[in-house]
Amino acid sequence: MLTYTLLLPILAMVLAQMLKIPIFFFISKKWKWSLAFSTGGMPSSHSATVSALTTAVGLVEGIQSTYFVICVVFSMIVMHDAAGVRRHAGYHAAVLNQLIQDFNQIVDTAKKAKYEKRDFQTLKEILGHKPIEVFFGALFGIGLALVIYPMYYG
Repeated sequence: MLTYTLLLPILAMVLAQMLKIPIFFFISKKWKWSLAFSTGGMPSSHSATVSALTTAVGLVEGIQSTYFVICVVFSMIVMHDAAGVRRHAGYHAAVLNQLIQDFNQIVDTAKKAKYEKRDFQTLKEILGHKPIEVFFGALFGIGLALVIYPMYYG
């Protein structure tokens, strides 16, 4: 049988990914099933996963344990990365995509271009999360851990 501290992060990750679909539908009135396997979006499954793990470890091992401290630090790094580095990598991808598009348009309009049109694969632009998506992902993970704990150990 899966331990609570392993089950919770997996469950949080899967449920957070699945939640993206109805949230997107509520906002856009369009179903986008691919969100179940995508990065970015509301809520952050990265934050949900690590906060569920941290909460589960805190409940099982105690908040004075070394395991809990390790999880807290790990969670801070993952959530900072989701809203920081990965989000900025998405901005860079958007700029690069625009530069390639602009370059190809210039080549198309120039009568005697010295350069050939470039055909690059479009980079994925949504890699990270907005801070609010990270926040609600963390709340979701903590809440799920607190709800499931009494069911598992009750």
